[in-house]
Amino acid sequence: MTGFHHVSTQTKRTSQGQISVPAAVRALLGLTPGSSLEWTQTGDHVTVKRAVRSSTQDVHLALFPTGRKVASAKTPADIKQGIRQYI
Repeated sequence: MTGFHHVSTQTKRTSQGQISVPAAVRALLGLTPGSSLEWTQTGDHVTVKRAVRSSTQDVHLALFPTGRKVASAKTPADIKQGIRQYI
């Protein structure tokens, strides 16, 4: 995404708490089915951006930091906890 884009539109929340993302915003953010959004509140403003996914290398480095010796094998619970801490 390059440059500054201004999109102003309105949507409604359903009784289940869902909202639709307007087509102009989907196009601007490059959203496809399954894309995740990140919501950030600053004061009374909320910013929405496409969430960045971690690569397998990012996950590996989070679990096995460079220069750190691994004392024992990781259990599935250890791996899940490491991913949670990193993300």
